[in-house]
Amino acid sequence: MSPKSSYEQMKNQMQELSREAERCRTAESAFQAQKAYLEALHETSLGLIAKIDKEELLENILDRASFLTGTEHGFIYLHEPGTRYMQMQMGKGFFRGQLGRQVVRGQGLGGRVWETEAVLLVDDYQVWPGRIPDKKLDRLGSVVGIPLKSEAEVAGVIGLAHVEKGRCFTKEDVSVLERFAALALIALQKARLYADVRRELAERKRAEAVLRESEARYRTLLESSPDPIVVYDMKGIATYVNPAFETTFGLSRNELLGKRIDFVPEESRAETRQAIERMLSGQTINLFETRRLTRDGRVLDVQISSTLYAGADGKPAGNIVILRDISAQKQAERKLQQYRDQLEKLVAERTAELEGSNRALEQEIEERRQAEHSLQQNQKDLRAQSHHLEEVNTALRVLLNQHERDQRGLSEMVRRNVEQLVHPYLEKIMNTRLDTRQKTLLQILETNLDNIVSPFINRLAGRTGNFTPMEIRVADLIKAGKTNDEIAEVLLVSKNTVLFHRHNLRTKLDIKNKKINLRAHLLSLEK
Repeated sequence: MSPKSSYEQMKNQMQELSREAERCRTAESAFQAQKAYLEALHETSLGLIAKIDKEELLENILDRASFLTGTEHGFIYLHEPGTRYMQMQMGKGFFRGQLGRQVVRGQGLGGRVWETEAVLLVDDYQVWPGRIPDKKLDRLGSVVGIPLKSEAEVAGVIGLAHVEKGRCFTKEDVSVLERFAALALIALQKARLYADVRRELAERKRAEAVLRESEARYRTLLESSPDPIVVYDMKGIATYVNPAFETTFGLSRNELLGKRIDFVPEESRAETRQAIERMLSGQTINLFETRRLTRDGRVLDVQISSTLYAGADGKPAGNIVILRDISAQKQAERKLQQYRDQLEKLVAERTAELEGSNRALEQEIEERRQAEHSLQQNQKDLRAQSHHLEEVNTALRVLLNQHERDQRGLSEMVRRNVEQLVHPYLEKIMNTRLDTRQKTLLQILETNLDNIVSPFINRLAGRTGNFTPMEIRVADLIKAGKTNDEIAEVLLVSKNTVLFHRHNLRTKLDIKNKKINLRAHLLSLEK
């Protein structure tokens, strides 16, 4: 081998080694750049995952994406479920003044990425056919849009841009942004999940507050109820009693809670057991009447209403029992029954008296038949005396006519005397300062004076001769239009006494059990 050929070979080898060294230096530079990208991406992902506030997270995502691609201009569109548009919720640099902009599917860079669900790189936005025709966007140069895509849909779009001429995004930028978008979506989902959890916790707190308020309201209702209330569990153990229960039965909460309440009398145990069985079968016990014992041994008549209530698992947890003391009502009913029995006894006695009167009347009729027979025997004698009686009757009629004229003159004189000597003084008294009762009594006095000189009392007394003085006074007040309460107040008697006299008046006027107004009937007697 010649020296010249050896030199050429060494020269070629040196050139090859130089090229290899250059390739190594290039590879090492690319490796260092990739390492820097990966370290920045790792730090970014850790920073994003740590964020939970949505506004802060969006700002951090945009800052990290800008740092990774070496630009200061970027935006984030987000799609709210249920809407037909995406809205720019974060902007940086050039896009800071574009916040709130909305795009639909296919509109502009963000809308096109939303529609295609793929990365879109535009080298020059000004000549891109899909640009938004807005002069405010004329400065944009190279732009890139990365979808924030979950399995179901595109949740948003990260967009970055250069406004300087000649600057463009590389494939390495797009690759890094795609990996970054996946991390950003996880962070956004985490923030949204955190917001949902926080909202759910807030709603739960509000629900708990409402529940506590409701419990307080119902507890206040139970505590203030005038009726005794007791709550049992399914084993019949008392878990709550209200103050009215303690007051009514003389038993304290301390000796009742956590125990069975033994206050059922022996004679009421069977019906109480049956009521409990009906309630446990799902029926509602409403106004069940029974009896219960108090601490001091008194037996109370009570009405019980009871129903089951469910626990958190939806199964019956116990029952609520509301008791109402009706002892006074029962006592009144017993007295009313005694009064009815007494009335029935009086009616029976009266019926017996009427039957005796009927028998006496029948006997009298028989005696009259016998007397009629005797009268027939004496008829001849009567005919002889009839002529004499006719003459006597004529004289009597003359005397009666004279008596009636005298009586009418006397009535007219009495009437004039009352009008001239009594009414003026009554009117003067009426015009003085009298209370309502005194005026009422004075009006009744004036009415009675008018009735004295009127034919009403005489006709009333003449209709039947067995009216008592009190019945005549009651009849006069009824005719004057007074109510039962007003009559009772004027006569200083009870309302029941007035009703009793009204009953007697209807009986004696023969309008009992007839649909005839008593006042109208009394007024008709004046005609």
